[in-house]
Amino acid sequence: MTDPNGLIRPGRPAPDFSLPATPDGQHTGPGGYRGRPVVLAFYPADWSPVCGDQMALYQAAMPEFDRYRAAVLGISVDSIWSHRAFAESQGIAFPLLADFEPKGEVARAYGAYTPRGEAARALVVLDPDGAVAWSHLSPPDVNPGADGILDALERLGTDRQVVAG
Repeated sequence: MTDPNGLIRPGRPAPDFSLPATPDGQHTGPGGYRGRPVVLAFYPADWSPVCGDQMALYQAAMPEFDRYRAAVLGISVDSIWSHRAFAESQGIAFPLLADFEPKGEVARAYGAYTPRGEAARALVVLDPDGAVAWSHLSPPDVNPGADGILDALERLGTDRQVVAG
């Protein structure tokens, strides 16, 4: 189910979940986006410098994600209150989901939870049917950018084949 680094592998059904999300705390998850690709962007913490840059980059790249009709969901173990303040301060309009209680349950299901008690910096692209199309684990201090995500979305849009990262 997961690769040697622990992250869920392409070709597997993605575990569905529902977590409180910005802006209003309503629960959401990938199941609410069936029929379109979903980008799950796991990240360690709202207020770390790399996380702020990464989430701001995805906000800036939203027109590209929209070209593929892809939903972007940021996920960390921070609380919904932290997410709200972070989203407001960074101008992030896509949902940030609070994997807060039980702590890291969703990150664990995707193989993206660390012994430090936080989500790993991991990216997972789900196809419109909810299967893992691409996954990538990045070092905690490295912003993985958007190129891998966009490549995976491009492949989904052309031949819907599973791609490895």
